[in-house]
Amino acid sequence: MVRKVGAGDGRRARSVATRERIRAAAWDLFTTVGYDATTTHAIATRAGVAAGTVFVHASDKADLLFLVMHDRLAMVVEDRMATMPEAPLLECLLHVFGGLYRMYGEHPDVAAAFVRHLPGASGPNAQRTTMLTLSFLHRIALLVAEAQARGEVSKEVDPMACAQNLFGLYFLQLMTWLSGHATLEIALSPLLRDSIALQIRGFRP
Repeated sequence: MVRKVGAGDGRRARSVATRERIRAAAWDLFTTVGYDATTTHAIATRAGVAAGTVFVHASDKADLLFLVMHDRLAMVVEDRMATMPEAPLLECLLHVFGGLYRMYGEHPDVAAAFVRHLPGASGPNAQRTTMLTLSFLHRIALLVAEAQARGEVSKEVDPMACAQNLFGLYFLQLMTWLSGHATLEIALSPLLRDSIALQIRGFRP
């Protein structure tokens, strides 16, 4: 049986296409003009939509930043999880976190703006990004649980609590780089590597 394409399907397709034009326009301007210098009017003009249409897909300029970052973060996480090495927990974590660091390193100014707006963001795209972060924490917790099964980590510790600690270390060294106190590579190794190694020693039986 062939499903008929109705008016609702056409509207959804147009909405998705418009959202993608806005996302692409915002990313292009954020990475060339800069986040602070970019206006929502400029994004609308680049996307070829009315200014009000932008606010159908994002609550404000900060939420447009979450719109462009969400899919990039998701792609990196999926790629890193799909290419996870058979290795101790430390190397698995650095494989994942290193992919994120290098993604941020492609456009440091955009990364700085994203991290600056992250606390307390409440727009619809910010909420999607928050849910992505929670999902990411669960995936880190699964890596910890796998390490528990291998005997690397004590079975007495809670994998989610461990994941939260590890994410805190990742975010701290990300901020160390963004604030100019270390290069991206140094933030990853030795700073993050040594911090995680120390934390893992605390997880052991």
